[in-house]
Amino acid sequence: MKTSTTFWATTALCMSISGAALAASKADVLSNYADIAEAKYSDSLITAKTLQDAVNALIAAPSQETLDAAKAAWIESRVPYQQTEVYRFGNAIVDDWEGKVNAWPLDEGLIDYVDSSYGGPSDENPLNVANVIANPSFEISGKTIDASSITPEFLAETLHEADEVEANVATGYHAIEFLLWGQDLNGTNAGAGARPFTDYAMGDACIGGHCDRRAEYLRAATDLLVSDLEFMAAQWADGGKARATVTADETAGITAILTGMGSLSYGEQAGERMRLGLMLNDPEEEHDCFSDNTHNSHYYDGKGIQNVYLGSYTRIDGTEVSGASLSDLVSKVDTDLDAEMRAKLDATMTALGAMKAAADNGFAYDQMLERGNTEGEALIMGGVNGLVDQTRSIERVVTVLGLDAISVEGSDSLDNPSSVFQ
Repeated sequence: MKTSTTFWATTALCMSISGAALAASKADVLSNYADIAEAKYSDSLITAKTLQDAVNALIAAPSQETLDAAKAAWIESRVPYQQTEVYRFGNAIVDDWEGKVNAWPLDEGLIDYVDSSYGGPSDENPLNVANVIANPSFEISGKTIDASSITPEFLAETLHEADEVEANVATGYHAIEFLLWGQDLNGTNAGAGARPFTDYAMGDACIGGHCDRRAEYLRAATDLLVSDLEFMAAQWADGGKARATVTADETAGITAILTGMGSLSYGEQAGERMRLGLMLNDPEEEHDCFSDNTHNSHYYDGKGIQNVYLGSYTRIDGTEVSGASLSDLVSKVDTDLDAEMRAKLDATMTALGAMKAAADNGFAYDQMLERGNTEGEALIMGGVNGLVDQTRSIERVVTVLGLDAISVEGSDSLDNPSSVFQ
């Protein structure tokens, strides 16, 4: 469960520069922050379109090769997108939108067939196993829903978070992930989902049934992801609402940057995405649980935090977007704190890199979560500890820049661990 932690800043500062100079630098920092956001969301859109092409190829000619290509495109699409998550918590326009494209965890039985061990409808979610792909009509709170045509509009307006249940995730990266990989039934053993390509075959080759509707759902979800990313990329372009909002008030804009860094570092990534799953030893708490791509998602979340502080982002084509940064602002006021912040970001990335390297070399994140696996626990907690530690330095940055309080997302896994098991 998420909580909220508030960091308070002092107003009495010893600055070696004038307020006017700092204010001018803030404008430059915010402009570069918006430029990096535009680049990240544009890269996310480019890779989503590549995924869209791969999905269309899979649907047109289902085979192991086209399914593998779609999976590879999905994994590549996560690299730039995860680096955008640092923009979420400080920018309301992103936070209000983000659930369309990256909500998790999801009750996958809403979408498609699941193993019998999954269970049935529950009081918390009557649609837990609605299996919309197999059922062209179903009921929500006693009302019959026509699902005969699975379109982007149907997914976005009717099915996503149906019955006001957050676990009814019907759109975005993770719905697509499930449709490509299927359930991961390996527990804390190595191995991702193993959906067969015949789930998209036509005629007698369609072993799993309802292949036409599964293809319709996958196409609709992917098309919707592209259109959602088109929207957000436009918000950060010149004249876009997100850019205009963050640059309109320099103090509020810098506060937004630090709120995003702190909330993602602490409550969201260290807490909800890493520490909680380790406490529960539950692979269902993995961010990319169907594909076993969680180690990469964690790594690129951390990278996103670092490149916002440093004011630099390397695009998917290898070009760099860089300019005035928070680091520049902090170093003018307190060079030691800037060095500390940089060092802690480096330490976090080293820890997340070690976890990523282990997973890339065969030690799956699922296995790291196994109860009693001391090596896995050490790798995950290395990342958790780094993220928590860098949040403390973010608190000091808030203070040294003379900002008012910022509210940082918390997590019971960090703030009240005993409550996790209640």
